[in-house]
Amino acid sequence: MTRAASCPFIVGLTGGIGSGKSAAADHFGELGAAIVDTDQIAHRLTAPGGAAMAPIEAAFGAGVVAEDGSLNRPAMRALAFEDTAARRRLEAILHPMIRDESERQCRAAEAPYVMLVVPLLVESGTYRERVSRLCVVDCPEAVQVARVMQRSGLDETQVRAIMAAQATREARLAAADDVVDNGGGLEHLCSQVASLHQLYLGLAARDRGL
Repeated sequence: MTRAASCPFIVGLTGGIGSGKSAAADHFGELGAAIVDTDQIAHRLTAPGGAAMAPIEAAFGAGVVAEDGSLNRPAMRALAFEDTAARRRLEAILHPMIRDESERQCRAAEAPYVMLVVPLLVESGTYRERVSRLCVVDCPEAVQVARVMQRSGLDETQVRAIMAAQATREARLAAADDVVDNGGGLEHLCSQVASLHQLYLGLAARDRGL
């Protein structure tokens, strides 16, 4: 995408499940970046009354709709991982909505730069074209598995199945302009984010001709 002059400098933030994208994004936000998170957009679209719920129910039936009208995530996750065609149908519904809303939020942002958080950014050529810089949050795969098991209650087989559907760690690192090592503690993460924030402020200023 060719960015209009009014569109802020956009940094893409990605990483595998359990890598710590949210913690990194939160700290970038605390330092002054505008955060546009595609996961949060997806949750709003699939909340009760969300714009994606009617087409999802039409495509998959009432079994993927929870009692409150939101997406039944465990049911949808099981269906999507067992059936590639089902996953593609879900993506065909959600991805255009997420893409349009994330672009709207990026253009409306009033901050030195935008941090566009996309879990599958490396896998999606569309998002890669929209960012001027790509930052990858990285950690060892064993750390990813342990974190996801602890927070979600999924077993190791389920976590590794999710990871297998994502880009490999090597592919993400090969695509990265910048890497945040999140194999350690929060203090180490925040120190790296603070350094990158200064870099992005400078790049954004240069992008605006300042």
